[in-house]
Amino acid sequence: MAADRTRQATLDALTLLALPRVGIRGWHRRVAEHQSATLAIATVKESAELDAARAFASASLHTSEQLGAQCIVFGTREYPALLHDLSVADSHDLTPAPPVLFAKGNCELLARPAIAMVGTRHATVTGLRVAERIARECAEAGAVVVSGLARGIDAAAHTGALGATGATIAVIGTGIDVVYPAEHRGLQARIAREGLLLSELPPSQRATRGSFPERNRLIAALSKVTVVIEAGHRSGALLTAKAAESLNRTSAAVPGTFDAAACLGSNALLRDGAQVISCVDDALTLLGIGRVDDRRAVTPVGMTDAERAVWDVIGNAPLELDLVMERSGWAADACLAAVTTLELRGLVRATYAGALHRA
Repeated sequence: MAADRTRQATLDALTLLALPRVGIRGWHRRVAEHQSATLAIATVKESAELDAARAFASASLHTSEQLGAQCIVFGTREYPALLHDLSVADSHDLTPAPPVLFAKGNCELLARPAIAMVGTRHATVTGLRVAERIARECAEAGAVVVSGLARGIDAAAHTGALGATGATIAVIGTGIDVVYPAEHRGLQARIAREGLLLSELPPSQRATRGSFPERNRLIAALSKVTVVIEAGHRSGALLTAKAAESLNRTSAAVPGTFDAAACLGSNALLRDGAQVISCVDDALTLLGIGRVDDRRAVTPVGMTDAERAVWDVIGNAPLELDLVMERSGWAADACLAAVTTLELRGLVRATYAGALHRA
């Protein structure tokens, strides 16, 4: 019976939101006035519009259940507490908290300390390497990495966290069953399995002009700290940083080359007072968490001479393959064989940009 009541309450919440001329602000206003979406729906006269809203809500919930996703309604115990800050009246110009969230994966991640990592879709190799390393080491220290599953920095951040503990949340601007961009199909599926996929849009919903700016507020609200890595003057990542500041969260940025177009916006954030992220420890300090013991300092047993040389060269910081071969002192074929063996043993991993680091 309790499950039936919960399901009906979810249907009512979705129905109210689907009514014409209601929207997110109207949903919150009516729920505040009537104490619940169910009571608010009871005041709506029967009409073709109400029937259509009920049908849409039923289809959305059914599809979510078929996908193995949850519908989390505002005001319930499961709803992320941090998102309530979006609904504080007159404190900012951000759209209020989503009435319903569609979530697929490990919802327990919503209760853990989180760091948002965002940046340009047209990242440099250095930017990708930095994003992946910060994300990986923050995840190893116990943080959740939040990003938007876009090309470039977002994808590198998710990949870094997945390579550590899987603790990553992708907030997307489409329905949870819609892949965007298309080349991230595998990454999106992996996040749904190992991390958490989150959207305020119902299943099958395609991206619209405002979808991605709107999801940026959720990325910022879910995170204690927002770190921008390589953002141009017009990058959407700057909107995420602005949302973080509006919510009294910490915004930070990684310094970039002063005349690089990909870094003009992120460098401007630093000029205007954002925190500087010069190393991973800076990010961890802002999060208020410390590193775990570095087990990677111990040299594994059973290595050949070539494998040990490669292991010593790689260290804990990602290094490009050509530099590994150059510094190891071994012929290319022996070096490549050693790298392959170390990867198969789970001792070495390749970053999103192709650099090698200790696992």
